[in-house]
Amino acid sequence: MTAAINAGWHKRHPMPKRPTMGERIAWHVEHQKRCACRPIPLALQEQTPTGATGKSSLRRLLSGGDRRSIAHSRRARALVEAYPSYVGELANLAEDGDRLVSMRAMDLLEKLAHAHAAWVQPHKRLFIGPLADSDSWEIRLQVVRALPLLSWTARERNRVVRILCRDIEHPQKFVRAWALDSLATFALEDRTLMPIVARAIDHFECSGSKALQTRARHVRERIGNAG
Repeated sequence: MTAAINAGWHKRHPMPKRPTMGERIAWHVEHQKRCACRPIPLALQEQTPTGATGKSSLRRLLSGGDRRSIAHSRRARALVEAYPSYVGELANLAEDGDRLVSMRAMDLLEKLAHAHAAWVQPHKRLFIGPLADSDSWEIRLQVVRALPLLSWTARERNRVVRILCRDIEHPQKFVRAWALDSLATFALEDRTLMPIVARAIDHFECSGSKALQTRARHVRERIGNAG
């Protein structure tokens, strides 16, 4: 016997056109509550709270591969965006004993900070704690990129500035470039940081690295346009 369809619900809640993974998950979970015409597709079941618990699924999605791989980070992000309460679990995974899981969790937290800073704000201390001193340049990159996106107390801000001033001299050029970019953002509010930013810009422009020269040019234009 075919299950009855809740035609009214379907009419009022069509699946979005070209849905993201997060939109698909959210639609199917709500559909399960309102209509019994069909189950959640098997491919989505393990990523929903009705399946093998979304929280344990997060770690599985971020596990495996090597440091050049992002595993299933896109699916993990879709899950968190569909269920923002999982941000706390993602924050826990940032301190996971598996370095790859930790790195990928921090990467997702940084990306979420760009799109949903309020979700990450309660977990901001991850970005100024021991992970900010990690020997993984990937994590250091995620830290310096995220710092301007969050709100800090005066005491926390001192730690933030120390991290950025340190990392404009990091051996990895991408870390250096983004540390300067972020420090310049703080300098727009705290002009006492401008001399440090100006010296770093001059150093980058003479570095011989196109990536650093390009970042220096963008930063100089940005602070110049801000007056």
